[in-house]
Amino acid sequence: MSESLPYKIVIGLEVHVQLATKTKLFCRCSTEYGNAPNTQTCPVCLAMPGAMPVMNREAFQLGMRTACALDLQIPLFTKWDRKNYYYPDLPKGYQISQFDLPMSEKGTLYISDPKGRFEPKDVGIIRAHLEEDAGKSMHDEANGKADSRIDLNRCGTPLLEIVSEPDMSSPEEAKAYLEELKLILSYLGVSDCNMQEGSLRVDANINLHIETKNGKIATPIVEIKNMNSFRAVERALHYEAPRQYDIWQETGGVIGEISKETRGWDDSAQVTRAQREKEDMSDYRYFPEPDLAPVTVTEAQIAEVKASLSELPQQIRKRLQADYKISEYDAEVIVNQGQATVDYYEALVSKVNDGKLAANWITQGVLRILKEQQIEIDAFPITTDRLADLLSAVQNKEIDTTRAKDVFEKLLESETSVADMMKEMGIEKVDDSAIDSLCRELLEANPKVVADLKAGKQQAVGSLIGQAKKKNPNIDPGSFRKLCLEIVQSM
Repeated sequence: MSESLPYKIVIGLEVHVQLATKTKLFCRCSTEYGNAPNTQTCPVCLAMPGAMPVMNREAFQLGMRTACALDLQIPLFTKWDRKNYYYPDLPKGYQISQFDLPMSEKGTLYISDPKGRFEPKDVGIIRAHLEEDAGKSMHDEANGKADSRIDLNRCGTPLLEIVSEPDMSSPEEAKAYLEELKLILSYLGVSDCNMQEGSLRVDANINLHIETKNGKIATPIVEIKNMNSFRAVERALHYEAPRQYDIWQETGGVIGEISKETRGWDDSAQVTRAQREKEDMSDYRYFPEPDLAPVTVTEAQIAEVKASLSELPQQIRKRLQADYKISEYDAEVIVNQGQATVDYYEALVSKVNDGKLAANWITQGVLRILKEQQIEIDAFPITTDRLADLLSAVQNKEIDTTRAKDVFEKLLESETSVADMMKEMGIEKVDDSAIDSLCRELLEANPKVVADLKAGKQQAVGSLIGQAKKKNPNIDPGSFRKLCLEIVQSM
């Protein structure tokens, strides 16, 4: 999209993922969401004097699973560091993170778009490192007062921060990257990725490269925060790029001359708003965490984690296309729903032996119901056995697709078998002799349609199909159409 613009958009993303552990990163406090404020704390996460942190090994294992899935390099030695800054919801006055020796670095994430809005590409990943979360500040400015409350339940919750290279050049690429990353994390089971609960948070870094008569210049980098959905990320980036270009045209400011700025996304106004100048690395005064031992792993342990990984989304898409001869788009839709939907699809295909037919019914029927009823595939009332029976009836021309959709709707409300439901609805297969007889009857009664068909106007048979369905709702339109055309050709 950016080719027609007077600048190139440069985007890098920082994604904070809450790992699916039951306890925090350095203490045994619960990570459960939604409990009363300040009820999931202890001397360690409250930074009481003398309290000592102990690493949660499960969090490190989940970080390793993610690193292996993203093809990141995992060093055999890593350490913890203190990232110093003051904020009201950070009791220690520093965050335990990783600085110069992260647990993983130098990986890639492949993104593509079946709609063709951008070319497929590998987005580089600089690093993925572990760190603890801060608490939550809640500000109330009602009645002219500015009251703030602090909830420290999140303090110490394990996060994996995944930092991309600035390899994305459009908001659409950024959204695709986030969707694919979330999908991978979900397939791995390392996080529930619930953005509403803060389990996945995104900061977007964006600036512009502009060709001038004096050569290429880069605008100052802006970091955008406060985005609570991938759609919000896309909108924020769409807003920010032209805003930066307008500022550059007014001021001529370039990177290095102006400090990096942090802006917040105002979703109601659909604009970014200035928050503060961004700190430099030196402002954090990193130094090694003295209360935690470094972490060592072996090549054998890394190999064991890699061997434990199941198929990842991109691998599944390629396999579904190859094994079941479905389109890239259908594979994308099915895989993007999650592993349970893939399992449902493959179970259905194994029974009907037609990958495209099964894909059509899932993408156009099953997923529609899941969205309407706001349920997961595990709660879908039609089993693969019953849906396979219905599709087999379509394949055997016992029922046409239109009436099959009517049966489908009835099956949602009943545990009746497909055969019994068809009988209950008065649906039965019409034999070839009955179709032939009805074709000849209607052709004889409609000489103009016959003339049009002889003149090559095959669409004229549509009126006969409508008449046939009125006389016998069980007529298969495809069989009727084919037979009528054959009779006319023989006249």
